[in-house]
Amino acid sequence: MSAAEAKISRIVTHEREKAALAAFSGDRALNYEENLLWEKEFSDSPGVDLPEPEGIKLRTGAPARDKVGLPQISEPQVLRHFVRMSTWNYSIDHGFFPLGSCTMKHNPRLNEKMARLKGFAHIHPMQPEDTVQGALKLQYELQHWLAELTGLPGVCLTPSAGAHGELAGMMTIRRAHELSGQSRRKIVLTPDSAHGTNPATAVMCGFQVRNISTRETGRLTVEAFKKALFESDPEGADIAGMMVTNPNTCGLFETDILEMADLLHKAGGYFYCDGANFNALVGKIRPGDFGVDVMHINLHKTFSTPHGGGGPGSGPICCSEKLAKAMPVPTVIKDGEIYRLETGEDRPETLGRLKAFQGQFGMHVRALTYMLSHGADGLKQVAEDAVLNANYILASLKEDYHVPYEGPCMHECLLTDKKQKEAGVTTTDIAKGLIERGYHPMTVYFPLVIPGTMLIEPTETESKDAIDRFISVMKDFAADVRAGKTEQFHQFPLSSPRRRLDEVQAAKYPVLKWSES
Repeated sequence: MSAAEAKISRIVTHEREKAALAAFSGDRALNYEENLLWEKEFSDSPGVDLPEPEGIKLRTGAPARDKVGLPQISEPQVLRHFVRMSTWNYSIDHGFFPLGSCTMKHNPRLNEKMARLKGFAHIHPMQPEDTVQGALKLQYELQHWLAELTGLPGVCLTPSAGAHGELAGMMTIRRAHELSGQSRRKIVLTPDSAHGTNPATAVMCGFQVRNISTRETGRLTVEAFKKALFESDPEGADIAGMMVTNPNTCGLFETDILEMADLLHKAGGYFYCDGANFNALVGKIRPGDFGVDVMHINLHKTFSTPHGGGGPGSGPICCSEKLAKAMPVPTVIKDGEIYRLETGEDRPETLGRLKAFQGQFGMHVRALTYMLSHGADGLKQVAEDAVLNANYILASLKEDYHVPYEGPCMHECLLTDKKQKEAGVTTTDIAKGLIERGYHPMTVYFPLVIPGTMLIEPTETESKDAIDRFISVMKDFAADVRAGKTEQFHQFPLSSPRRRLDEVQAAKYPVLKWSES
């Protein structure tokens, strides 16, 4: 064999090995399992050696039990049990998470280290302000950089999560209308593809919701917006505002948003932007520049702080100068060289307090650490990489799966099961197949505007190699369906500790108590 032929052989072998590796993530079927302590074999010696109690009379007056029922196991068994159990929840530290950035992207450990500094971790919200000047300065700087990134000068850090930020934003709009004598404005416009919290929040604030259709293009159109804006009043005098996510829930940028914002403002309404997808824009464009009056930002998404099982969220709001006077207190203000929390006396037009104290401080530390460690160029790259990764997946899978909307996407791409459903394979089957191959499934059946949706968000923190492996599995599924190998999809997952469940029955009749039977 010549040197050239040997080189070609090595390349081919390498590519075959690479393809084989790409077939699964490395942990087939998310196969984590651990029995309950009660189900383990009893040890000869328990982990704790205590003398038998003698002459003890039960205070309850009940007869003593012959068998208490506590497991008798050794210290190594206890240790191994809890270490194994700690791996039950699939996480970003285990593998690729294609369902989005809400904690499902890498959280730099530097953030955690900073949040655990004694001067931050061991303070109390009721300490005198002169003893927490460093913490107040950090919040003041975070307010500044959020204002810079959004183009909205008023920032309140109080809200504890995204939906809480929505509530704060819509309460701010309601308060602004009250201050201007426009309380009769009761209609809030929302797209039919909106996050479910949007209409729920509007209703909680006393508004009525009017939907705008996006079914044809996945985006709002000026025509559909005008129809909703002037539906019951030719001047739009009953419109309080609109709630729009941009990029939207279909993973698309609202290309006509500036014209719609202008129409809304002329009618006297305010533009609330759901900032859940700000990681696609951060460092690239400021929402204030396309007409946003108030938005919340999920610090636990865009600025990489743990959420859900990993810790509390944080959903600060950023407001235009016009709305800033109405937003909740407190914000951090600076008097000379002293930082302090403002009160209602500093800003009497405020809607008041949203909650006790001033927000999730640990999240503020993590978010500012993330911003400062990335810098302006790094934050811009966050948005660019998030969009690049999603479009790479879209371009790779568009021939294998149905793509409902034309053109490139933003930070997440939308596919449906239309091609596979013709052969009897659904989005649920594909999601269960991903579990079999060691992947957490993408977001399924959302948004609701079209059937069988698969919303895939790779985030900016994944390598090309990790994304290629996921793409390979999705291509394998599509190829199997085309080849008629469909029955396996109805059985997936096969290798997991739990097989396919009747999810409706499990939700209706959960078993909440363990018994030997």
